Amino acid sequence: MVYTFRLSVDTLNQNGSTIRIPIKQPFLTINDTNHMYKDNSSKSRSLWLLFVGALFLSSCKVSDPTNVETDDPIELNADWTTESHSNEVDPDYDLIFPQERVNTLEISMTAADWAAIQADMVAKSYGSFGVSGGGVGGPGGGGGVDDFGDDPEYIETTVKYNGKAWTHVGFRLKGNSSLSSIWKAGIYKLPFRLHFDKFEDDYPALKNQRMYGFKELSMSPGFSDNSLLREKVVADIFRSAGVQAARTAFYKVYIDFGTGSKYCGVYTMVEVIDDTMVEDQFGEDDGNIYKPESYLKTFTQLEFDKKNNEDEADYNDVKSFITALNSTIRTTDAAQWRTNLESTFDVDHFLKYLAVNNTISSWDVYGSKAHNYYLYNSPTDHLKWIPWDHNMAFTLTTSSTVTGPGGNGPGGNAGGGGMTPVSLSMSEVTSTWPLLRYVADDPIYYAKYKEYVKSFKEEIFIPGQINATLQKYHDLIQPYVTGSEPEQTKYSNLTNASSFDTELTNLKNHVISRNAAVETFLK
Repeated sequence: MVYTFRLSVDTLNQNGSTIRIPIKQPFLTINDTNHMYKDNSSKSRSLWLLFVGALFLSSCKVSDPTNVETDDPIELNADWTTESHSNEVDPDYDLIFPQERVNTLEISMTAADWAAIQADMVAKSYGSFGVSGGGVGGPGGGGGVDDFGDDPEYIETTVKYNGKAWTHVGFRLKGNSSLSSIWKAGIYKLPFRLHFDKFEDDYPALKNQRMYGFKELSMSPGFSDNSLLREKVVADIFRSAGVQAARTAFYKVYIDFGTGSKYCGVYTMVEVIDDTMVEDQFGEDDGNIYKPESYLKTFTQLEFDKKNNEDEADYNDVKSFITALNSTIRTTDAAQWRTNLESTFDVDHFLKYLAVNNTISSWDVYGSKAHNYYLYNSPTDHLKWIPWDHNMAFTLTTSSTVTGPGGNGPGGNAGGGGMTPVSLSMSEVTSTWPLLRYVADDPIYYAKYKEYVKSFKEEIFIPGQINATLQKYHDLIQPYVTGSEPEQTKYSNLTNASSFDTELTNLKNHVISRNAAVETFLK
């Protein structure tokens, strides 16, 4: 008689159910034709087989059953296809970032994963979920750099979208003051990021997993924005004005924190700059990509978070830029100063950004805070300025108090310690912000900046058109904010239900008032 032994491994899927993964090849075959033992009883035969099997297992090192190696991703996820899950296709912008509909995203984690997130947040000094006071930072402050330490840790989740599932997807919370405020308020509509191949080392078959061509996606919950429109509309406005910015789309988000799926409201999905945005909008992504937290007065390596080319300790591009910007030749030979600066930094592109930003008005950017921008060193055009994080845009001043469930101040504007955006004239800006002060002091650059302000107002920031866009997107998401499927307490950052409509009116009035401000500035 011939006995064949096969192994299988029990493991848990993302829903917590036990699944059995068979190993196809037999690990041992015993030919009992010659009866190697004398006792031919059924009991002895069983003991003999168990003994042989135990000997084999004791000689083999069996790895963690959740890390079973397989070359076939379909064995780990039956939904896997080249078009939806691999990195062999271009990003599908029409599917992931639609402009005329609200997509649905479902995320599930275990209760243990949610507990791990809470423990990690406590360890990183954010405090316990739903407990105000203490912990890291908060909205506002006195400007400059927010030091929130390390990013929260990733946990594994399952993501469902468009009828398909993605398994072992990295999920982590993100943000600075917004995350801190929402966390302390005990609101489950938290800012987060998805990383589809974060755990590829544990699951080699899922190496280079993508979601229709995207490796990472950022989800903004509309903190401090009762309209839920700013993140999307401002990014669209920048691109319309010739300033590259991340693409965005609206999503209904459901999250199972281990106790059942909960509707967490309408989010804005934001394209990740160092994943797909740079290559898509600049045509390549070979140069260094940085996410700085710097005033740009001096170079400090820790203030320049390198998002690619990490193995190459080459920061010469930003070093040269900061050196040229702050050179004392600026006051003795302005023409040479401009030449040196333009050999490292695309000043003209930055002037376009500045014209847009100062017109629409935003306080949570360079000039008030030393963050919320990227720099990309284009091989052909030098360092390019990329705006980021727009939920505080379309604001004139910020409140020194924080109200509402998610820290929304009056009119949907988050408390910012009474900070104000940079004015159109930039006359109040000090040398603390050299890229603003020195550009404004240079007559050539300042004249060009005013030209861009004028053209932006006349060609892009037209009240009738902008306000029609605001109304269109308001109507698009309204059913999922205050309508047939409304956001709920503890799963919304709205001050109250009526604030969603009120803030739309505030935005429209803001567009009109900023157009009037530009007319005054240009006289």
